[in-house]
Order: sequence, then structure tokens, then C-alpha cells
Amino acid sequence: MTTWESVDAYLAQVAEPQRTTLGKLRATIASVIPEAQECISYDLPAYMIDGKVVAGFAAFTKHCAYLPHSGSVFDALDAELEGYVRTKGSLHFAIDKPLPKALVVKLIRVRRQQAGV
Repeated sequence: MTTWESVDAYLAQVAEPQRTTLGKLRATIASVIPEAQECISYDLPAYMIDGKVVAGFAAFTKHCAYLPHSGSVFDALDAELEGYVRTKGSLHFAIDKPLPKALVVKLIRVRRQQAGV
């Protein structure tokens, strides 16, 4: 199992078009929560505020995933997530189409409220 030293190292091993797609998501997250610390959590890129992880992402063979680091964020946004495949802990999206910024803003807002940061 590989342990990544940084988000840059993680993205360097991701194939295209996922690398570009996740790079755009990375930029969106950074614009929404510029105070967040970029880190690796559970061996995946993540964003932490006051010691609490509030967002993350990952690349898979046939999809990319947004990771809220909470099992209840998606339930709070049921209508907005219609049409997306999801599990309790990941929101799947196309390898070549980043999540819309407006959705990322909502996902992060819910997670921050839950985490109290």
C-alpha cells in the first residue's frame, strides 16, 4: 500500500482525465475554504479546519469521488444529489467532469456545520 506524502504526490500518480478533473475540484475546494489545511487522510487528499477533516477526494478506475468525511452530509442534501451515485461516505462523479462549485459549497457548508468549524 502506498502512503502519499502530499496531495501533489497523490495527483501525480492519477491518470488523465481524472488528474485534471480532481485538480479542478482541488481548486474549487481551496477557493471555498482557503483557511483549510491540505493533508492526506486515510491515504487520500483531504482538507482540515481546526483539526477536523471537512472534505476530500479520490480517483477510481471508472469514477472520481468527493468524500465529506461524514456519513450524514449527503442525507442533508438529498435533492441536490439526485442523479449522482453515492455511498454513505462518497459521492461519485464522472472522470472528466468536476462537481459544480455551487454543489461543493453546499457539501462543505453542511460538513462544517456538523463539525462545528
